[in-house]
Amino acid sequence: MQKIENYIGGELVAAVSGGCLDNFEPATGHVYSLIPDSDAADVENAVAAAKAAFPGWSSTPAEERFTILMRLVSLIERDLDSLALAESIDNGKTLAIAKRLDIPRAASNFRFYATAAMHTANESHDTTGQALNYTLRQPLGVAGCISPWNLPLYLFTWKIAPAIAAGCTVVAKPSEVTPMTAYLFSKLSIEAGLPPGVLNVVHGLGPKVGSAIVGHKDIKAISFTGGTKTGEEIARTAAPMFKKLSLELGGKNPNIIFADCNYEQALAETRRAAFANQGEICLCGSRIFVERPIYEKFKKDFVADVSRLKVGDPLADGTDVGAIVSKQHFDKIMSYIELAKEEGGTILCGGNPLDLAAVKAETRPVGSVSETRQLGGWYIQPTVIEGLSHDCRTNQEEIFGPVATIMPFDTEEEVLGYANSVRYGLSSTIWTENLSRAHRIAADIESGIVWVNCWLLRDLRTPFGGVKESGVGREGGFEALRFFSEEKNVCIRL
Repeated sequence: MQKIENYIGGELVAAVSGGCLDNFEPATGHVYSLIPDSDAADVENAVAAAKAAFPGWSSTPAEERFTILMRLVSLIERDLDSLALAESIDNGKTLAIAKRLDIPRAASNFRFYATAAMHTANESHDTTGQALNYTLRQPLGVAGCISPWNLPLYLFTWKIAPAIAAGCTVVAKPSEVTPMTAYLFSKLSIEAGLPPGVLNVVHGLGPKVGSAIVGHKDIKAISFTGGTKTGEEIARTAAPMFKKLSLELGGKNPNIIFADCNYEQALAETRRAAFANQGEICLCGSRIFVERPIYEKFKKDFVADVSRLKVGDPLADGTDVGAIVSKQHFDKIMSYIELAKEEGGTILCGGNPLDLAAVKAETRPVGSVSETRQLGGWYIQPTVIEGLSHDCRTNQEEIFGPVATIMPFDTEEEVLGYANSVRYGLSSTIWTENLSRAHRIAADIESGIVWVNCWLLRDLRTPFGGVKESGVGREGGFEALRFFSEEKNVCIRL
């Protein structure tokens, strides 16, 4: 059985304790690899390696950093197929979405920040002939980057790429639920010639590894993506230590569909926004609000479209919805479906787990041979629920699975009240051909990201993040490079 290793000081190593954790394949429910059960001792070694590497890396010219990071881009693109396969097996997502979205985006993250670091500029100000003021932006030191399980390599690189490009060194923790592609990326880092200690990857549990990273006195900043509850715990530890914090947390995102929308486009994208990646994307539009004149037609067509989605083996061609990432998360999603029934909701489609043990599975490579897998992991039918109040728990709490609710509205004021009623404010989607209305709603809706007549259309130059309990700070663009830098004003009297 394959053993994943930590990446510390340029070497692949076991946990100091020698212990391992089971890593499950969601499609089968079986253990298929082992993860280091790391702890504070491993984090200490990683921080020591990062501190030792920082003086050399921070003083490396941007052009040299660019060259190394672009080697990583080439290696990710070279290994697209094998990385996508690993991501699908490890996470349960379909192989198609891993090839189309996850791995290409990992390459794009490094390409963008390798280039961006070459084009940073500092301001200067002539103080009315008395002095010259200029700003230095200097890498802040060792950064801690903690990434989630839903888009494993995509979000892992979204954090480490700007940190490394800015001249920081990194101690990173990928999710223990989906560690495989971070491990494979460690090997690519060695092949690319990334200097030892610039990136250190410590696998293991949040209470052991994540907490040690957050609480370490020599880690100057924490970039975290994950649940709001965990974000609260991180802030509680890091804030008194005056660490810089970037927290991208939960979402309960509204999808608002007006009667004057481009109907076919809104229908197709609403389905994608609700059920892409099994609904395990923080940006998914899980609360669907439809203007009453088209509500019944939209509901009928939407349910028909969702009912045609094929749930099955993530590795098989034609699968639309793969496996839920873990048994624990499967149980959570199913509990919310039961809660929705208790709250008076009507299940329009789905609502049930699927037992695919009798389905013929695709083969997957194991070492130099192929293995026929027996399905039997964790699968849930895409579920659409009607008849719930906007303020019930099902409509207020993040489910993070293939579950969407749908309800009608009559006025802009009414739907804005529904949309803004949750404690989250990550993203929102508006469907209308009325330009004035689009601007009005975009200005008044409480979210960090507003998509109009589209969903998940991303430009890496734009700031990314949420308001309210969806997070603190912004990732993306030059915002991320600034986060991993300290600004220093220099004033010289003339």
